[in-house]
Amino acid sequence: MTEIISLIKNKDPEQREFHQAVEEVVESVKPVLERNPEYRRQAVLERITEPERVIMFRVPWLDDDAQVHVNRGFRVEMNSAIGPYKGGLRFHPSVNLGIIKFLAFEQVFKNSLTTLAMGGGKGGSDFNPKGKSDGEVMRFCQSFMAELSRHIGPNTDVPAGDIGVGAREIGFLFGMYKKLRNEFTGVLTGKSLDWGGSLIRPEATGYGTVYFAAEMLATREETLEGKTCLVSGSGNVAQYLTEKVIDLGGKVVTLSDSSGYVFDEEGIDRDKLTYVQQLKNIRRGRIAEYVENYPNAVYTPIDPERDYNPLWAHKADCAFPCATQNEINAKDGENLVNNGVSLISEGANMPSVPAAVDLFIDHGLLYAPGKAANAGGVAVSGLEMAQNSMRLSWPREEVDSRLKEIMKCIHNTCVDASESYGAKGNYVAGANIAGFVKVVNAMLDQGLV
Repeated sequence: MTEIISLIKNKDPEQREFHQAVEEVVESVKPVLERNPEYRRQAVLERITEPERVIMFRVPWLDDDAQVHVNRGFRVEMNSAIGPYKGGLRFHPSVNLGIIKFLAFEQVFKNSLTTLAMGGGKGGSDFNPKGKSDGEVMRFCQSFMAELSRHIGPNTDVPAGDIGVGAREIGFLFGMYKKLRNEFTGVLTGKSLDWGGSLIRPEATGYGTVYFAAEMLATREETLEGKTCLVSGSGNVAQYLTEKVIDLGGKVVTLSDSSGYVFDEEGIDRDKLTYVQQLKNIRRGRIAEYVENYPNAVYTPIDPERDYNPLWAHKADCAFPCATQNEINAKDGENLVNNGVSLISEGANMPSVPAAVDLFIDHGLLYAPGKAANAGGVAVSGLEMAQNSMRLSWPREEVDSRLKEIMKCIHNTCVDASESYGAKGNYVAGANIAGFVKVVNAMLDQGLV
């Protein structure tokens, strides 16, 4: 299997995040390949790590001063063995092909774990919506969709939102798709409720990450009641994760953005969370402003010279990284272990570097990788697709109940898969093995395609 990793690295040496994601999966599924020699003969690793389709395109757009700008657009359609491609669009300056491939690869296994019929894909652009007017964002989205519309559809590829793509962007994208194709279909998820969106969709990733954590704690006859929690990020995932932790009796003491983080020892209660939601969602401000309203809290700016993130150095019981990939390095991992954290449930995609993950597993922490813990978002996207197909809308209680049941199912699937292959308690192995086996078996059933 080392030859597969070498092949991928030699082929695309600059795609480090993709290499990291592939190495984790390959390491986990070694016992599966040893037990099933047919998988090796059928070259399933070579096939599952190569995208079915990679789409790259330029996105020209006009700013408010009539100046032309050009960005890059991407869509990686990774695997459609169990359903149409499904995965978000990310608008952020860090976006490149390697990051989109890593996200699409992770999405394949995440979608497989949800029990819903969805393949894996991901897309986006290096466009930065921060600081742009609504008109500039609209013109960019229309130009982006002018090309993307050729490659997506309700039974082909159904994008959603991700970092930098919220309800505003989804609305502009959908409007352009409808104009170009002259059809009203469920081609995008994350839509507003008035025109095809699903209740609980904005909350789903955050809620699901907490539901998964609660299932892990239940294996040790514990709950979130009274537990202190560290949370990174302050966007959709972090906000609704904080809300659900509060619902279950826990206390969140940190939130962050790209400029720094706040530590509120008293806990971020519902009123404080409402302030954060207005700050980030309406005013599009910085988390540093939190301490102006709540002076007992402490704001710490990011110091690029520091080799660790002090957010992860506070004493706590649980940690929920919800910001971005590789935000927890090896030193951060040591700090989490040394400061009493016993559970880590990832709201972001691959937020922990491999050395940190190894540390969590070696110390027996309850550690849930993003492909399992944050699958609630795409699960409710799948439920939105189902509602769109039937032209109906389920009540909030029904969607939340289905989400909770899906997260419980994912947890149990991970536990069963890890036990079946001699890795009891290892949620990383369980998630990778369960997702891998389902997708690979579907691929083999469909022949050499």
